[in-house]
Amino acid sequence: MDWAQLLDGRRLQDLNYEEQPNRPSYLQDADRITFSAPFRRLANKTQVHPLYENDHLHHRLIHSIETSSVGRSLGVEVGEWLERAGKMPEGDRHRISGIVSAACLAHDIGNPPFGHSGEAAIGQWFEDKFAKNAPLFADLDLAHQAEFNEFEGNAQGFRILTRLEMRRNQGGMRLSRGVLGAFTKYPVTADVKNRLSEPYCGLKKFGVFASDLPQFEEVAQATGLPMVEHGQGTWWRRHPLVFLVEAADDICYNILDMEDAYTSGDLSFDAVFDLLAPLSELESGAKSRRLPEEAISYARALGVGKAIRASVEAFETHYEAIMDGTFSEALIEVSSKADEFNAIKKVARERLFTSKRKTELEVMGRNVVHRVLDGISDVFEALHRADWQENQLSSYHRQLVKAAGLDLRDVTDSYTALHSLADYVSGMTDRYAVKIAKMLNGG
Repeated sequence: MDWAQLLDGRRLQDLNYEEQPNRPSYLQDADRITFSAPFRRLANKTQVHPLYENDHLHHRLIHSIETSSVGRSLGVEVGEWLERAGKMPEGDRHRISGIVSAACLAHDIGNPPFGHSGEAAIGQWFEDKFAKNAPLFADLDLAHQAEFNEFEGNAQGFRILTRLEMRRNQGGMRLSRGVLGAFTKYPVTADVKNRLSEPYCGLKKFGVFASDLPQFEEVAQATGLPMVEHGQGTWWRRHPLVFLVEAADDICYNILDMEDAYTSGDLSFDAVFDLLAPLSELESGAKSRRLPEEAISYARALGVGKAIRASVEAFETHYEAIMDGTFSEALIEVSSKADEFNAIKKVARERLFTSKRKTELEVMGRNVVHRVLDGISDVFEALHRADWQENQLSSYHRQLVKAAGLDLRDVTDSYTALHSLADYVSGMTDRYAVKIAKMLNGG
């Protein structure tokens, strides 16, 4: 892969765009993302602790802004190293940090309400419907079913950026192709990913819906991502900057989840500080010289800095494999801070993600998502019976379309209907999902 292509600043589906020296495309991309409605809605979407009243806990919007900040720092260091090592032309290093920062801003934009449990709830609902073989679902090609019963926020994010937001079906936000390449964590469709007989680099999940494949093909060709052709399908190697976006996310959610765990009372001060201190290279005496919240904040700040440096060193160490597309690990997990991060992840998995309040709210969130899908799907089933003629809907269904704010413009068959349904529920905030569920349930 070649940096001259990888940092492509031309816009998706915009042949007339010319990048201006005083207004590089990645800055415009960051602005378009920041001022978009899907980004704004992240302020009311769960990060780890659902529907908390404590204002100091992270939600998806704050997490995305912090991830963008860390991504910018990673990009600055990697860009300077690439120039210093003669691996990219002088003057291009700023593009690395700008592209990574913009991609980080958008990295969670496709996530549904109630965090990863919301993703699982959507997938389970679709899986149950396919199993019952109802007409709306029975019509769908088997190759497309996995897009719904394995619903993936990363693919939904690419769909929002390139299709749904701003210029609908004409490139979406029309972000630069370098940013979209750095955003796409899993450059493969669900059908291809599931047909592979063994795991391949970067294909733990899927990241592109079949309907959005033409947009990704433009991105891949423009940025020079190597295509992998196999008897079981075609996919692409990851953009090298994906690893920096992923590292920024890993750093933020692992470290800051611990700070939130202390703030929420799920973990004690000693438990959190003793996890962050090795990462931050702090001595145990440091926690006695500050108030508890100050000590945690200080350890968190130092830990983020140490993790950034360790991730940059890992990028440098594995540079050749990253550039030829054969590297598939998370940078932080092959870095000098891997043991410290694994210790944090172990505690989060065993004590934080299984806390009683979080589990109760995830069960509630699942039921909210299912009630919304049950109620709203009735409109799409009616459309199916009416041969996709919206003017043939009953008065109740027309009222429901208006009350729920459904967008039926692109619905012409079962595939587009199910995507429209998934677009609707995944775009909800936690609170709005609860509100619509109450409306559908009669209050």
